[in-house]
Amino acid sequence: MALAAGFCDVSLDATAVTVNGVKTFKTVAAMQRTALGWRQAGLRIGFVPTMGFLHDGHMSLVREARRRVGATGRVVLSIYVNPTQFAPTEDLAKYPRDLKRDYALCREEGVDAVFLPSDAAMYPGKAGGLYSTYVVEERLTQGMEGVSRPTHFRGVTTVVAKLFNCVLPDVAVFGAKDWQQAAVIRRMSTDLNFPLKVIVAPTRREPDGLAMSSRNTYLGPEERSQALVLSESIAACRRAVAKGPAPAADLKKAVARLVKTRPAARLDYVEFFHPETLEPTREVRRGTQMALAVFVGKTRLIDNGRL
Repeated sequence: MALAAGFCDVSLDATAVTVNGVKTFKTVAAMQRTALGWRQAGLRIGFVPTMGFLHDGHMSLVREARRRVGATGRVVLSIYVNPTQFAPTEDLAKYPRDLKRDYALCREEGVDAVFLPSDAAMYPGKAGGLYSTYVVEERLTQGMEGVSRPTHFRGVTTVVAKLFNCVLPDVAVFGAKDWQQAAVIRRMSTDLNFPLKVIVAPTRREPDGLAMSSRNTYLGPEERSQALVLSESIAACRRAVAKGPAPAADLKKAVARLVKTRPAARLDYVEFFHPETLEPTREVRRGTQMALAVFVGKTRLIDNGRL
């Protein structure tokens, strides 16, 4: 991801550059060296991993990270579009990017540093076929996104583990919109003894209820309107469960019918499950977690909510 001419000016720090007013680390060694220095100085590190094209949902995670580490701590945000979590048919090449806007938001929100690694830095030797180590979680990844995107979570857990080793955070903040992903990261962090706390912050939504997502930019005006069927499906299931427990099969049929009322929308999956174990439930009651994925035009969107 090349920076526009004139956008980047090099600071006196040999391990970093200053981009639009924000200290930036592009190599693993520089990021690790700086993070170790912070920790040795007694500074807490909060971390927000992103793929860029930032919006207020990301900034809410930054604010939570700041709250957790305090004014004297350091908040690091990574921008890295991770190729290993995309299947060959997915949108890696066209995933939205706007580094200038990203940096403006980071500066306004008081991000202390951006970690902006290259593919070569994150996967050394991969281009030559030498990279061969991946992190795999084998239970929580089996349903929902794990079925629709079979190679996705191996890429997610691998890159997040690597980012944790680069940034060395005390606290890492993820958004609740990717509920399954957050559960997988929590499990990985516990199983592999990462010395950090994983925080899951609430989903940020547009005023009309659509969950904030970088992929929303793909939607045309009519598709944008029809995309509200995700949050409307969650609201409909909440109303149903408020009257008493309901069979999951019946609620799935109701969601499928609702999605079909939107000409541009196509249901990928809808599931009802325990919020921590992700075990599907046959009877849905208050406290059950719901998640769904819907194609709106060519854009695949996900959402979830506690019923």
